[in-house]
Amino acid sequence: MLNDAGAWRTDATDALFDAILALPDRPTAERFFRDLCTLRELHDLAQRWHVVRSLDEGRHYLDISRETGASTATITRIAAWLNHGTGGYRDVLDALKATEKTRPGGRPPSSTSSTARGSR
Repeated sequence: MLNDAGAWRTDATDALFDAILALPDRPTAERFFRDLCTLRELHDLAQRWHVVRSLDEGRHYLDISRETGASTATITRIAAWLNHGTGGYRDVLDALKATEKTRPGGRPPSSTSSTARGSR
């Protein structure tokens, strides 16, 4: 595991994780994260998750960088956490793969349409 030491854990982070775990569905999660994060923060989180999924598919760093806009330095850091971190990325990747296998057609649930989401 990378040098983590648990120093990032606080009462505030615990409360945040409890709030995330209380989200009942995707539309509620979308509203919560949109209220919680700036557009830039949402973009950065989504970009990092895109990088994780691309690395898991075995894609080359330069291809990932071109597609996502993430620097190769950022991709390298994400790869280090994917391969030597706490296992959180792997847990979610594996859970999503298991979910895809149980769905008809092997695909994850489709996202809510943009018209249903509304703009905020």
